[in-house]
Amino acid sequence: MFLVSNADTLRQLHQDHLSQYNNQEQQAIELIGLLNKLYNEQDVQVTLFGETLDSTSVSRVLALHQKAAIRESGAEPIAIADTLDMVKAIAAHTNIQSASIDVGQLIVNNSDLEAALQAVNTSEQAQNGATDVVLYGFGRIGRILTRLLLSKASSAKGLQLKAIVVRPAKAGDLAKRVSLLERDSIHGSFTGGVSIDDDNNGMIINGRFVQVIYANDPSEIDYTAYGIDNALVIDNTGIWKDEDGLGKHLHSKGVKKVLLTAPAGGEIKNVVYGVNNNTVGDDTIVSAASCTTNAITPMLKVLNDEFGIENGHVETIHSFTNDQNLIDNYHKADRRGRSAVLNMVITSTGAAKAVGKALPELSGKLTGNAIRVPTPNVSLAILNLNLKTAPASADALNDFMRKVSNSNQWQSQIAYTDSTEAVSTDFVGDTHVGVVDAQATILTDNHAIVYIWYDNEVGYSTQVLRLATQMAGISYTQVPA
Repeated sequence: MFLVSNADTLRQLHQDHLSQYNNQEQQAIELIGLLNKLYNEQDVQVTLFGETLDSTSVSRVLALHQKAAIRESGAEPIAIADTLDMVKAIAAHTNIQSASIDVGQLIVNNSDLEAALQAVNTSEQAQNGATDVVLYGFGRIGRILTRLLLSKASSAKGLQLKAIVVRPAKAGDLAKRVSLLERDSIHGSFTGGVSIDDDNNGMIINGRFVQVIYANDPSEIDYTAYGIDNALVIDNTGIWKDEDGLGKHLHSKGVKKVLLTAPAGGEIKNVVYGVNNNTVGDDTIVSAASCTTNAITPMLKVLNDEFGIENGHVETIHSFTNDQNLIDNYHKADRRGRSAVLNMVITSTGAAKAVGKALPELSGKLTGNAIRVPTPNVSLAILNLNLKTAPASADALNDFMRKVSNSNQWQSQIAYTDSTEAVSTDFVGDTHVGVVDAQATILTDNHAIVYIWYDNEVGYSTQVLRLATQMAGISYTQVPA
C-alpha cells in the first residue's frame, strides 16, 4: 500500500513540475516576441544581469533566470513571470528609444520602473543609425565576430556587417569559408542559416547578404562599389599594427574608421573597453589590445581602486594559437616551432606591459610571462599581486570580487564562480571578458593571488564589438543608470 501511495505522490510531483515548466516555456515564448519587437521598433535592448535576452532560445531564457539565483548567496531565482510583467510595462512606453534596460537589476533592487525610465530623456534622445562594418580577415576572431553580429535579431540600426575581405584564392574558396563559419570544432554549429550566393560572390547569413571581397591590400578596394560607405573596418589579420599600415584602410574609398584586433604600436591607442575607452574620442584608428590584456585589466582596475597595487606578476596559461606549429618545424620565434599539441611552451606576453597603457597608474608595476598549453581555447590568467591595503581574508577578497561581478557597471564583463568542479571547457563561449575562480584565491598578508578564466576568442570578441559600437557613435541610455 505504501509503495502505491508513494508512486502516486511521485507521479503527481512529476506532473506538477512538468506543468510548471510548460507554463514557464509559454512565458518565455511570449517574452522573446516582446523583446524582439522592442529591439526592432525602438532599439531597446533588455538584459538580465548583463546577459542579452533578445533572439535567445526558450531554454536559454529559462536557464538565465535560474542562473540568476546563484549571483547572491541565498537568493531566489528570478521568476520569468516577473521579467515578463516588467517587459510588458517597458513595451507600453512606445516613446522610449535607444536604451539598454537591465530587468535583473531592477527586480532584485525592487526598483520603481516608472522612476527608472524617467532617466531616459526621450525628447532629446538621438536615435541610433546604422553603421556599415567590414571584417578584414576571416580567421578565428573574424568568424566569431560574424557569429556574434549575425546571431542577434535583424535590425536596420546599429552595426551592420556588409563585407568580409580575404586574400585571393582558388576556385571553391567561398564554399570553404561558408563551411568554416557553419561548423566550428570548439564552438559547435552556427545557430542559424548560411548559404552561398555564387552570382554575387557572397554569403547569405540569417537572411542578410554579406559580400566577400578578395584583395591583397586595402588600397585595391573601393567599398562604395559594393554599396558600402563610411564603414568601420575591423582588421583581424594582425599584418599591420602601426599608423602607416593601418592607415591604408583609410585610403580605401568608403572607409571612415579602423579597429585593430591586436595590440598596436606607435601612437595608436590600445583600448580596453570599460577601463579607458573614454580616451577614444574622434580617433580614426584604434586598437582593442589583446585578449589577455582585456581579461586582466578590468579586475586589476577594481583591485587597484579598492586596495592599491604596489607591484605584481601576471602569468597566463594560454591555449595554443594558429601561429604555432602542429608538429616540430621551423618558426622564427623561440620555442614556438615545437609542436603546440604536444608541449607546454614558455613564451613572452606583452599583456602586463599593455596594462600600463590602459591603466597608467599601474605602468611599470607588473611583469608578465605566458605558457602556451595543448588546449584549443579558454585561457587562465594568474594575478600575483602585492597590495597596499590588504583585505581581512581570502573570503573577504572573494566577497569583494563577487560584488563587483554583480554590479551594474561590471556584470557584463566580469563574472565569478565558486564551483569546486570548474575546469577550462566550462567557459567555452562565455561572453564575459574574465571569470574569477574564487576557489583558487590565495591571500597571505598583503600578497594576493587571483585566478581569472577567459574564453580568449568569444570573451575578447565581445569587447571588440563594445568598442566598435562606441566608435560607430552608437550609444544607449543605461537603465538603471
